[in-house]
This record gives sequence, structure tokens and C-alpha cells, in this order.
Amino acid sequence: MAVLERIDHPHDLKKLKPAELYTLAQEIRQAIIDTINHNGGHLASSLGAVELTIALHRTFDSPKDKIVWDVGHQAYAHKLLTGRREEFGTIRKYGGLSGFTCREESEHDPFGAGHASTSISAALGIAKARDIRQEDFHVVSIIGDGAIGGGMAFEALNNAAQLKSRLIVVLNDNGMSISPTVGALARILNRVRFNRRYGEAKEKGKHILKYLPLGQHLANFGRSIKRQVKRLILPGNFWEELGFAYMGPFDGHNIEQLEEALKQAKDYRRRPVLVHVVTTKGKGYSPAECDATSFHGLSPKSGITMEAPSYSDIFSRTVLRLMQEDSRIVVITAAMADGNCLVPVQKCFPDRVFDVGICEEHAVTFAAGLASQGTIPIVAIYSTFLQRAFDQIIHDVCLQRLPVVFAIDRAGIVGEDGKTHQGIFDLSYLSLIPHLTVASPKDENELQHLIYTAVNSGGPMAIRYPRGSGIGVRLDEDLRNIPLGRSELLREGADIAILAVGSTVYPSLEAANALEAEGIAPTVLNARFVKPLDRELILEVARRIRRIITVEENVKLGGFGSQVGLLLSEAGLSQVQLRCISLPDQFVEHGESGLLRKIYGLGKDGILAQARELLTSLTLSRKGGYE
Repeated sequence: MAVLERIDHPHDLKKLKPAELYTLAQEIRQAIIDTINHNGGHLASSLGAVELTIALHRTFDSPKDKIVWDVGHQAYAHKLLTGRREEFGTIRKYGGLSGFTCREESEHDPFGAGHASTSISAALGIAKARDIRQEDFHVVSIIGDGAIGGGMAFEALNNAAQLKSRLIVVLNDNGMSISPTVGALARILNRVRFNRRYGEAKEKGKHILKYLPLGQHLANFGRSIKRQVKRLILPGNFWEELGFAYMGPFDGHNIEQLEEALKQAKDYRRRPVLVHVVTTKGKGYSPAECDATSFHGLSPKSGITMEAPSYSDIFSRTVLRLMQEDSRIVVITAAMADGNCLVPVQKCFPDRVFDVGICEEHAVTFAAGLASQGTIPIVAIYSTFLQRAFDQIIHDVCLQRLPVVFAIDRAGIVGEDGKTHQGIFDLSYLSLIPHLTVASPKDENELQHLIYTAVNSGGPMAIRYPRGSGIGVRLDEDLRNIPLGRSELLREGADIAILAVGSTVYPSLEAANALEAEGIAPTVLNARFVKPLDRELILEVARRIRRIITVEENVKLGGFGSQVGLLLSEAGLSQVQLRCISLPDQFVEHGESGLLRKIYGLGKDGILAQARELLTSLTLSRKGGYE
């Protein structure tokens, strides 16, 4: 019987013999590799944290002790060891396990985490609540070296030192977030990864002093300067100055060493403890070890080869072309150079592409500072992560009307990453900001024109585009400006109008074709701009047709449909029948993107059904004499 099959609860780990622990680690890795190769998911991060997870659950008593992961994609081994082994094959599937920690899923997940740099703040809050209630349990935060460079993590470290609550922070240091970790803190940590001079000098010195006259006196003198030597080589002083007791670095794949370190941290009660663990991302799977960036996250295997380039790739190509033509353009990414397809741009313009790490707030204000001095910054951030910089967009960019371009990748439904990553709020939270133009292309050709338009607009502009492959349309050779706020009439009919934005335009055209086959004449409008709306054309269509459906991959509240409804109300067109196809006021769970779009009525069939229902209800109302 496999060792993993004997683990139904973390308590079962404590029954294992030392030799069985490494067999368990191998079995966990194989289970993760087999499942993620089929389902997709975050591979390298979880492979690197297997031994650490085993040591944590052997040392602490979950769920009484609270283990808070940052980010939750390190926690696949944690899921396997906390009663979810039988369900692990459902991970990231609709109705199955989440790809991140989730409070609703297990009592062993005290805090959900899909975004980085949150665990220390959350763990400190849990620890302080424990102290207020005079309870007695341990709180452990596991944070990566990429996430700990985020501003929120530093705010939490500072506050933890002030509150002096009993807290353990485990720094899982693998030199990577998604792309290689950048910044000054990464350089400090690299002293440990690549510099063994301190340990070697210490051991050689002890050996030599044994044979020298006055050797003991020299040893005492040596101890007095040891602290100064450590300041030069080890990062411990950095954490000590922050108010933490520092332990490490430890081999993150040596379970015995990890357990001993965690037990010492567990027994220390005078102030917060930071345990520094050095791991290898992708450990145990050579392709992931050699290329941790590519194996950070894998897509599910579908057997389908997409020939059309991705929206991210078109964005990258367009930006590279524009940067070659205009030296004022710079690009900023928050640890997503690979995800945003910016690596080729980075290679061509290393001095004009800035990876600021997992620091979205800083990225936006940094861009504002650049823009204030005549540059044209393009900030490339996923929709779900841009939420973190909402205040900076308002206060630092739009209030000052600075020409910052926001390239918002992974907008709309993103699929298996689930509710923490669905980019379904940006049209709402961006549209309420004065001075900001908000656009969404119907295809990759329109994307390149909108990027060109944004760069030349002279003001702040956001362009949101979906995850994955484009439609496969031909790309225009020459880039052109699209008039701000101007929509596009794709087909004209007298019976019903479908106003679509972004990724919903082509499904709307497909639904229109089906309606036409039924003898119905539809109008289809590519809205293109959510702010400002094309008031003139929308109102002209509304007065002429009076039956309108809006379609968007965004929540209904504050989205495109809401704004169209407000426009019609302000124009006194209360007689217009309006239906809004959008996402409900809830978080969208994980599942295959096509399935989720079908469930929420965002595909051809859903749009067609709504159109038929609207037309039928109007026909019945006329027959009944109500209109």
C-alpha cells in the first residue's frame, strides 16, 4: 500500500518512520505531476514545497494550529495531506477542488489566497484574534521570496514587530515568483543561496585555533566580531532589525532539518520568528527544475492546437513595434514579463522595460511618475491583479490626467484559476473613474489599433483583452487611430439590436446569423468603448429599434449594460426594452472557460435564447394590448 494512501489526516503523518517520509514526498510529487499534466495548474511551486509541507504538518497540529499559505498555489501537497486526496483529481475542474486554498473547502484552509503577499497580514490578524480571546495555538505564514517583496508583506512585517504577537513566518526562498525574483531583497537572499564563504571560514577558523598559542583568547575575540561578519554575509540582521528572531537558512528538502527548525520556532515566544528555507522550484521533476518559469502554470491538455496567436502575443508584438518607433514609450510589468509575453520586448529594450516585482500599487504610481516627465508608460497587468492598484489609478494617474496606458490581460472569464483570478470586475471599477478611457477589442486586429490609439491619446486609457488565442483574423499592416468613444456598426436590421463588447462580439454575430435564418433582422454593434459610450449611435439605434440586448464578460453592476441603461433613462427612452447579458452579482467559480460562458449565457446559444425570449415577450404583449 502506498504511503500516501495511508494519509487521511495530518495526524497520520506523525505515525510514519523517517524513511517513509521521503517515499511519501516522491508519491506526492507523482500525484501532483499526473494530475496537473491532465488538469492544468501550478506545477513548479507545489513541487518545490513538498518536504516543507510534510514538515509543517508533522510539527504543527492542523486545524487547531493555523497554516496560512501565500500564494495558495504552493499548497497542492497540503491538499493531499489534509483529507482531499480522493478529490485531488478534480482540482480546477468545475465543481471540484479549487487550485488555491479555500475556506469553504476545508477546515485546514484558515484563509483563502489566490493573490500574493497576503499571508503575513492574515496570519497576524489570526494571531491577534487568538491573543484577544486568550486562546493557545500556533499561527504559521508560508510566503515566497517573490511575494515577500510586495509592499503589503512589508507593511505586515512592520506591524508584526510592533504588536509582538507570537507568529511564525516561513520564507520559502526559491529565487522565483513566476519569473525570477527581482529587487534588492532578492539580492540579499542570493547571498545565502550562492555564498558559502561564511560557513567555510567559520569551520576552518575553529580548526586552526585549536593549534595556535592563545587560541582560546583569539576565539573569544572572534566571537566579538562575529556579528559584524554576519552583517556582511548573512541576511539575518535584516530581519532582526525588523523585530523578528531569524533562523536559517535551512535546506527546504531536508525533512529532519526542517522539523528541528520548526520545533525551535514553535517553542520561541518572545517575538515573531522568521524561518528561512531554501528550496528548488520544480523539485523532483527535471523539466520544471530546468525551466521553472514555463512550468509555473500549465494549461489543461485539450488535444487542440491553436494556430491563432494569443492576445498577449499580439500585445507584445505591437508594443515592440511602437517602442522601435517612439523612444518615449516604456513598459512596466509586475512580475509578469512571461505571462504578458514581454520577454522579447525586454531583450530588445532592457532599459525601457521595468519588472517591479509583485508590487501592483507601486507599478501604477511609478508609471505616473514616468508619465509626468514626458514618457508614455504602458502598464501590463492581469485584470485580477490590477484591482490591487485601484487607489493609485484614481489618485496618481487619472486625477492628474497623466498619459498612462493600462494593458489589462486575462480580462473576463479565465477558467480554471477560479474566483480569485476571474477578470470580471474591471469594466465596472474602471468606468467610474473620471478622465479614464476604457476600451475592449473584438479581436486581435482591433487590439493592435487600440494600443496604437492609447499611446497617442494623450491621456489615461485602459484596454482590456481576454486570455488565450485570438479569433484568427488578418492583421492590418498599418496601425491607425480609432476615434475615442466611437463604436462600430457590424450589421443593421430593424427587429432587435445586440450591443456587444470585447470577446462577446463574435458570439453575438453568430447569434445574429441564426436569427436571420429565422427571418429576424438583427442589428449588431461592436461597442468597442465602454467609456465614453458612443451616445449618438446607441441612442439612434434605441429610438429606431427599441429592443436592445447588451452582452459583456463583466459583472452586471456598473458594467456596460448598466451604463447603456443609464444612458437610455437619461434620454427619456423608457419605452425601450433592454436586456443585459452579463455575469451575476457573485464570484465565478473555477471551471473550463467555455463551460462557464455557456452556464452564464455568454455564448451564441445564450444570446440567441435571450433574443428569442425578448421578441416573444414583445409579441405577446402587443397581442394582449399592453403596448
